[in-house]
Amino acid sequence: MTSTSRRVSRSGARDVAVPSIRDVAAAAGVSYQTVSRVLNESPRVRPETRATVLAAIERLGFRPSRAARALSLGRARGITVVTSNTVLYGYAATLRGIEEAARAEGMAVGVRVVESAEPAEVKQTVDYVSDASAGGVVVIAFDPMGVAVLEALPDHVPAVAAAEPAAPDRGRVAIALDERRAAADATRHLLALGHRTVHHVAIPSEGGPRGRLAGWRDALREGRAEIPEVLGCGWDIASAYAAGQRLAARDDVTAILCGNDDIAQGVRRALYDAGKDVPGDVSVVGFDDIPGSAFWTPALTTVRMDFAGLGRACFRATVAELTGREQPRVDLVAPSLVVRESTAPPRRPSGNGP
Repeated sequence: MTSTSRRVSRSGARDVAVPSIRDVAAAAGVSYQTVSRVLNESPRVRPETRATVLAAIERLGFRPSRAARALSLGRARGITVVTSNTVLYGYAATLRGIEEAARAEGMAVGVRVVESAEPAEVKQTVDYVSDASAGGVVVIAFDPMGVAVLEALPDHVPAVAAAEPAAPDRGRVAIALDERRAAADATRHLLALGHRTVHHVAIPSEGGPRGRLAGWRDALREGRAEIPEVLGCGWDIASAYAAGQRLAARDDVTAILCGNDDIAQGVRRALYDAGKDVPGDVSVVGFDDIPGSAFWTPALTTVRMDFAGLGRACFRATVAELTGREQPRVDLVAPSLVVRESTAPPRRPSGNGP
């Protein structure tokens, strides 16, 4: 499996051997569909079978609280997506995947934008999606705004997080892409070309100990290469350009891994303005494989991320939360390095930086 999915306690401690709907089915000697019908109070279940299933539920301590509450409150058969951004590629592509999957199932999708992590803004958003008309909820928790909403959601709201790889356990199903391995592969590619080390321009949020920054460090340690200081920037290309200017002023920089493709664009422009050729003087690698990156000059080497697949997986998981079904298997396309024209062996030996 190339992604992560987990269910954990609200306190943050990982549950051990939490009974699933299939465990209840096995204990009662019925199918898991029958257990679902009992949970949904379907009239299609015989009284004696219902009694057997309820006894198994009580014996195992199975508590489908969110699904049961959602059903009893009459949650709408739809999805509301909470996100802080609808323009940046990762957010937009995840949202597109959710919409595509919902449309195929005949379900409506609404979007609620949370503009800050301030308590008042978070409360307004939580109140909005706590209403039964919101249906199931997908929180795109790639940033502090999404995380704040996720943490504040009442337990009865059926919700799933599209999360960063190292998101702390918050008592919700969370699905993430394996960014750490992808960043390590990109860094190894540059080292294999002969670069002595790889500099990194990081986006504001990189998945903590399992994200892009961690993968970059993994590969440098593995290759016994120097680990340079990380240059951070915002989500905007202007701040990436400023970071690129700092690196362009140094003669020892021959390879740069960027936190995403937009950052790579800003860094590439700074190198160009400084008279540095890409990839002749400096190799550049992006992340996300945004549309159009293959048509840049030079075409950008980058990491392809299955954000749309992440969105589809979150939709399916949310439907399971909403209806009380067993969580489906998560099987996403693994992030992969796409080698194009922006990387090459170093043209000359590295010098010393200032």
